[in-house]
Amino acid sequence: MGTWNTYLEQNQPRFLEELLDFLRIPSISALSEHAADVQRAAEWVAARVTAAGMEHVQILATGGHPVVYADWLHAPGKPTVMIYGHFDVQPADPYDLWTSPPFAPEVRAERVYARGASDDKGNMLVPILAVEALLKSQGALPVNLKFFFEGQEEIGSPQLGDFVPKHTDLLACDMVLSSDGGQWAEDQPLVLVGLRGGCGVQIDVKAAKADLHSGMYGGMVQNPIHALATIIAGLHAADGRVTVPGFYDQVRPLSAQDRERIAQVPFDAAAEKTSLEVPGFFGEAGYTPREWIWARPTLEVNGIWGGFQGEGVKTVLPSEAHAKITCRLVADQNPTQIVDLLMDHISRQVIPGVTVSVKPLAFRAYPYLVPEDEPGNAVVCEVLREIYGVEPFYVRTGGSIPVCSLFQRHLGAYTASFAFGLDDENIHSPDEFLRLSSFRKGQAAYCTLLERLGR
Repeated sequence: MGTWNTYLEQNQPRFLEELLDFLRIPSISALSEHAADVQRAAEWVAARVTAAGMEHVQILATGGHPVVYADWLHAPGKPTVMIYGHFDVQPADPYDLWTSPPFAPEVRAERVYARGASDDKGNMLVPILAVEALLKSQGALPVNLKFFFEGQEEIGSPQLGDFVPKHTDLLACDMVLSSDGGQWAEDQPLVLVGLRGGCGVQIDVKAAKADLHSGMYGGMVQNPIHALATIIAGLHAADGRVTVPGFYDQVRPLSAQDRERIAQVPFDAAAEKTSLEVPGFFGEAGYTPREWIWARPTLEVNGIWGGFQGEGVKTVLPSEAHAKITCRLVADQNPTQIVDLLMDHISRQVIPGVTVSVKPLAFRAYPYLVPEDEPGNAVVCEVLREIYGVEPFYVRTGGSIPVCSLFQRHLGAYTASFAFGLDDENIHSPDEFLRLSSFRKGQAAYCTLLERLGR
């Protein structure tokens, strides 16, 4: 039957054409006018995993954009591995900044340019092709395997919080491999061990029944923007710490090994400041910039509005002011508890002449941290070390991938990132691309990893 290496080599032209076909589907989950395209992408994925040899293929409703499930469970005594990815993409505007249309993929200089090329269609297709190569060349897989591909990651997976706990029997597994991610550089692998969670609230401050003339009423009626500014200013101390009582109570302290791992990852402070065009960094006292964004919680004002903002002068005393606040959370913080602490603290602020109200935002994700000795990540690290010839960096990220914490909480399975995109591939931006060398490397890497997990 040949080997999976031979199968992959012989079928690269077809695999590339299939990738281009996949990328032509404008499966933008954030825009309602593209809901049918997200469904079409789900159908494309279901057909492709069927062709690869997977069984029990289903497109499952979630109450929002669908998920695609498939399995192959004929390896008794072997672990069950679930591979995760997403087939929805970000909006592509501004279109005029694209060299070629975002949903008319082009190959230029061994790179394929299209929205979703790197995040995540190209990386998501890789394990499907690897599984096909194993099944077609060997007639079986070295592990029991499940696929779980979603169509709503780019909007925060809003329905998966209900979907996953309702389908624990279907999704049960020993570990998860995520095709949504990447490596540090073309010659440097990484192992992702942590993600921050998140939550948020909106503050609404109300004074008079309508905007007032600032000459007639200024100095007698409280200005809600002033009141809101006072509240916001009080949420941090001068050293950067959040002042909300209880905010840090559940934060897991950084161990000496944690700090050593983080310090091993290169960080050029001067280059980063130049790139961002900021005069300097600012964060919680006692921690490094990497520790700030990877391993410490935050409270940020994301938006503030109220009063007159047009050209010229309008001497108005606004009737109301508003702000949206989100927090990034670390192990072992609970987003529901943090929302409760924020609402209680802000509601207790007494400022004469205004009414202050607080409401939770829909954003809510648990932080995620992989134990140092987690077996699946250890095997991933071993395979990456062999492929790249160097030790992987142990990396955390400041962002949130809600599904990782969902799998850990409801399935008892940790997620190991195993993807091959790179930071310079313009994900979420014009001219997004994927290196075809990474596309090919990833296929062989998945075959190697699945064989290693099957031992």
